Amino acid sequence: MNILERIVDEKKKILKEKKKRMPIVKLLEEISDEKKYSIYEKLKNSFGIIAEIKRASPSAGIINKDTDLKKIARIYEKSGVSGISVLTCEPYFYGSLKDLKIVRENVEIPVLMKDFIIDEYLIYEGKFYGADFILLIVRILDDRKIKKFLKICDDLNLEVLVEVFNKDDLNRCFDLISEWENKILGINNRDLETLKVNIKNTFDLIKFIPVDKIIVISESGIKEKEEIVELKKAGVKGVLIGESILKSEDIEEKIKEFLI
Repeated sequence: MNILERIVDEKKKILKEKKKRMPIVKLLEEISDEKKYSIYEKLKNSFGIIAEIKRASPSAGIINKDTDLKKIARIYEKSGVSGISVLTCEPYFYGSLKDLKIVRENVEIPVLMKDFIIDEYLIYEGKFYGADFILLIVRILDDRKIKKFLKICDDLNLEVLVEVFNKDDLNRCFDLISEWENKILGINNRDLETLKVNIKNTFDLIKFIPVDKIIVISESGIKEKEEIVELKKAGVKGVLIGESILKSEDIEEKIKEFLI
């Protein structure tokens, strides 16, 4: 069993317990379809950074389990990022929906719930805790679930980051999605099965994407300003960066360096 399969398997167990504590019917009673902040509009108008907050990951290990979420979120916003990604996955990442809630309460920019969403329950949770957009990873979902989850997001006024890794993922996206308003397409440079990263993945896949019609961002492994320059030239409208920012000595300066 590879790391992706282990994460999804663990997620199913956690989900089962969550549904016992808070049945989906009760959860639905607590959420509204109000829309606050749009990452789609931000990236449509200008190139941007989605800066990530995460405590740990299978590839990097512990980054900082005791992250000061309020402080970092406010620095991110002050530095001019377009949005903030909050890793809420419990197994292997030490994340939680409480992290999402804290960030949402302290900034006025779009916030992403970044998780391995395998069930509609998690979408409703994301909305309840304040997410403006959520991540859907194509390779862990079948076509039926992708269509269903996109419909739920539309109904909830949630925007979506649709993540692909290879040409098969991309072809499925084009088969399933005809309207890209309020959706952005993320190319992950990290293979979630092996955890290997290669930024070349974005350059390889973006050739097949009509960037005049679809907002594309590049995710993972971006460390240098020069890489962002080249990605921008290729048609990328934004980048999602976590470790390079979080591990820098001066977060604000690092973001300014990346904001070209």
